[in-house]
Amino acid sequence: MSRRCAICGRGPATGHNVSHSNRKTLRRWLVNLQTVHVQHGGTARRLRVCTRCLRSGKVVRAV
Repeated sequence: MSRRCAICGRGPATGHNVSHSNRKTLRRWLVNLQTVHVQHGGTARRLRVCTRCLRSGKVVRAV
C-alpha cells in the first residue's frame, strides 16, 4: 500500500538530516494519512486520506 493520499496525491517528501558538523544523511517526511470511511460515488469506501484534505473539506465522511 503506497503512502499517498487518495484525494490529492500527496506523497512522501525527501530531504536531509543535518548534524551540527553539517553532515547530511537522507531522510523522508511522511504524509499524515488517516484511513477513513468516505462517501464516494454514492457508496461508502475506505480510503487513505491526508489530514490536509480532511481539514479542508475535500472529503465527505460516510455516516
